[in-house]
Amino acid sequence: MSRLFQHCKGKTACQETDTECRTCGRSLEEIYGARALVDELVSFAQKMEYQNGDSFFEYVAAKASKKFAHQQQQT
Repeated sequence: MSRLFQHCKGKTACQETDTECRTCGRSLEEIYGARALVDELVSFAQKMEYQNGDSFFEYVAAKASKKFAHQQQQT
């Protein structure tokens, strides 16, 4: 099932139930999974001691977007 991504409205707006956020509608699995990915990327950038973390994050976002688009075309 394909659906549109809804970004977080901010931690102060988040109203989590047992299964989802009542503000953005994302499942807790999706929320916690995305947080874990962000934490992992930040930890990696810190481990590599990047001074230009923004460039690294832009690079990763662009590569992930291209790979996602390519895989979407394959299906």
